[in-house]
Amino acid sequence: MNSEPSWDVYRSFAAVLREGSLSAAARALGMTQPSIARHVDALERAIGGTLFVRSQRGLSPTDRALALRPHAEALAVAADALRRTGTGRPDAVAGVVRISASHSVGVAHLPPILTALRREHPGLIVELALSNEVDDLLQRRADIAVRMVEPTQQALVARRIGALHVGFHAHRDYLDRRGMPESAAELRGHDLIGFDTETPFIRSAMRHLPGIDRDAFALRVDSEAAQLAAIRAGFGIGICQIAIARTDPALVRLLPDALDLPLPMWIVMHEDLRRSERYRAVFDALVQGLSAVAANG
Repeated sequence: MNSEPSWDVYRSFAAVLREGSLSAAARALGMTQPSIARHVDALERAIGGTLFVRSQRGLSPTDRALALRPHAEALAVAADALRRTGTGRPDAVAGVVRISASHSVGVAHLPPILTALRREHPGLIVELALSNEVDDLLQRRADIAVRMVEPTQQALVARRIGALHVGFHAHRDYLDRRGMPESAAELRGHDLIGFDTETPFIRSAMRHLPGIDRDAFALRVDSEAAQLAAIRAGFGIGICQIAIARTDPALVRLLPDALDLPLPMWIVMHEDLRRSERYRAVFDALVQGLSAVAANG
């Protein structure tokens, strides 16, 4: 490189890679589009090469840009972790804590837990990242994670807190129209809601349902929230958490003997964070709150 660009230049570059255009990157960072463009130009001058090619679909990254992507993303993650860590004192429950959780847990179970936590600690700010991906806590993409798979990484504090159970459900309106299946074999005659992309958990679940596969689904969706919404709309029969369905009297559980699959839950954080009062307070609140959910789920 001819000169060392500032961090802002790398942050803008990472945002353009992530968002796909200068305008979208500007919105994501709260900056102006010309400022983002100047940062990209500065980085191109510093490395002596082109990073993006304009096309009808926006900006297409060059091979050079793609080679820089993991390094720019690592810088962005480190900067976010630095910002969160610097927002409060280690001996106070105040500042920013970033939590990663699945969509279903984040939407259905975490809001009341976080509400009580905020009332007890008004100086606490929570960033809730909803994703079904397993965030890498070692890189501090999140401070604390609610995981449905057992963590295997070293240097993590993990607490298993029970399991959430999932089963077949349908809306009463759908069952009034199509009837109640009496066995798993009858499911293929119904409008089934299922996955689009297979995951290790889905492969494990489908072993309990011989004869049911992706081709049997009338609606394929990879979002738990969208699947639950489709069940509630009366589209057909789908799988959702029993604890969530129990809160809606219009949802009926079907074939409990055919499918009652546990989703084990772990609360996980990096071991270096347990010395901080704010991270420990959030970790303990999640353990307590989600343990109660698992006990009823």
